[in-house]
Amino acid sequence: MRDCPPARFEGGAGTLFACLQVQIFEAFDTGPDFAMIDMIRILFSRCRAAAPLLTACSVLALMGGTQEADAEIQLSFSLANHHAPRSDVTYNFGQGEGSQTETVGWDGENLKMPPNFGLRATWWFEDKPNWGIGIDNVHTKIAADPMPKDFKRLEFTDGINMITLTGNYRYLNETRWTPYGAAGVGITTPHVEATSSDGSSDMFAYQYGGPAVQMTFGVDFEINDRWSVFGEAKAAQYWFDVDLEGDGTLQSDVFGYVLAVGVTYSLKDGFRFGL
Repeated sequence: MRDCPPARFEGGAGTLFACLQVQIFEAFDTGPDFAMIDMIRILFSRCRAAAPLLTACSVLALMGGTQEADAEIQLSFSLANHHAPRSDVTYNFGQGEGSQTETVGWDGENLKMPPNFGLRATWWFEDKPNWGIGIDNVHTKIAADPMPKDFKRLEFTDGINMITLTGNYRYLNETRWTPYGAAGVGITTPHVEATSSDGSSDMFAYQYGGPAVQMTFGVDFEINDRWSVFGEAKAAQYWFDVDLEGDGTLQSDVFGYVLAVGVTYSLKDGFRFGL
């Protein structure tokens, strides 16, 4: 089992999630932009300064629901396909050359190990079972492609690692199919891998990346009263402001979208596991 990489952010929760990611990687380790996306990206670009307001709105929105159901906790795991269009990257290696900006294309590395995946816990309210809150942890990767001229390596392939608090809604009905949606705000804890073309600057560490917002829409299919499977689409905006070696810095606003399939286990009356 690998040791956790050094963390460049403070706080026990951040370190815990970084270590959790590493252990999951160990288990798996084997040695277009188009108009609608641009519209969603522009929408998210307005959300950074409004993150506290969005959090308050998410909480206030959890007031409603009409269908009766047992209160429950759901634990979910998913595998995902991630894509991120090009974004502007501003960087300064801190060696006197000043800041520079370059438009960078990103590869989601969906066919490389470890996979893109998600972990989620959702608490549905007993008196308003259509509504709930969740903690959503999404591991997705990006690597510069093609490589910018001043870099030998620029990637976040041990994860962007977005962690968000979400407000959730599901449309309860008499069938096994349950549509749902969620919106959330949170942070990223990316693993920054950045090496200058001459090798004078080399960063390889987990850091606090910055704020993030996301929206999710999906459909859940109930297998039995405990297990279900789901498919979903997620759109997210990440704002990176990370350190390079020495006094260097790197900033970028990255928009990503994810298609995922997964499995959910429901705890409706305590921690009783089984089929």
